[in-house]
Amino acid sequence: MSAESIINRKALRDFHVLERYEAGIELKGSEVKSIRAGKANISDAFARIENGEAFLYNADIQPYEKASHEIPAAKRVRKLLLHRQEIDKLYGETQVAGRALVVLKLYWKNGKLKAELGVAHGKMAG
Repeated sequence: MSAESIINRKALRDFHVLERYEAGIELKGSEVKSIRAGKANISDAFARIENGEAFLYNADIQPYEKASHEIPAAKRVRKLLLHRQEIDKLYGETQVAGRALVVLKLYWKNGKLKAELGVAHGKMAG
């Protein structure tokens, strides 16, 4: 089973998305194979800007079953690949109270895995 895209329905339900950005993800080889097999969960995933770099947190990518060595942790922190101007803009956007940087979707584009990030604020409960 090959996953075309992995959608974070929880984020779309719980947040109002204000802007969307596309980012690459720095992955290990076995993680790429695992995502192609559909073994990823991004329902609790979010991104954060730290020291001028973007990082992905809580993305659960299960270890590839046939990997022989170097099996990374399922929920390790992964670097996101963005242009400097995008990182600066996202940092400014996330400094506004109540805004977060959520992962909306993982998808393939020209053979490379991309993450769709959304600058969002929470919907009011009730």
